[in-house]
Amino acid sequence: MIIRIAEEKDLPEILALYLLVENDDKILTVDDARVIFNKMRSYPDYNVYVAEVDGKIAGTFALAIMDNLAHMGSKSGLIEDVVVAESFQGQGIGKQMMMFAVEICKGKSCYKVALSSNLKRKDAHKFYEKIGFKIHGYSFTMELEDSLLS
Repeated sequence: MIIRIAEEKDLPEILALYLLVENDDKILTVDDARVIFNKMRSYPDYNVYVAEVDGKIAGTFALAIMDNLAHMGSKSGLIEDVVVAESFQGQGIGKQMMMFAVEICKGKSCYKVALSSNLKRKDAHKFYEKIGFKIHGYSFTMELEDSLLS
């Protein structure tokens, strides 16, 4: 298995993986995803990664390294959009992807790496705790179309 920065040609397989975790079974079209993907690549230290096994994409995640004014200017990492294909689950691919992300964060002198996971994904929570992530505080979201602040 190799873990590498995703390329445009990977988008159809990445989007197919997102169907596994999206609540409404809708994903971007490849053309729409391509526009966003290229915009993401213009940001410093923000990449989508893929885990590839025998030429097939087995998993994906995004990692952003952020500068901070707090914490004495130490950077932090944010992992998003973690998915492992059902046929590859239980083979250590998710663990290898997360350890890969952690090593990038260490190499960038991050003081922490964080991720969030939907409350419904109980198995994912067990997995994250098993590999060393700890529950820390609360994660809050606001659906903007229903916001009281609108």
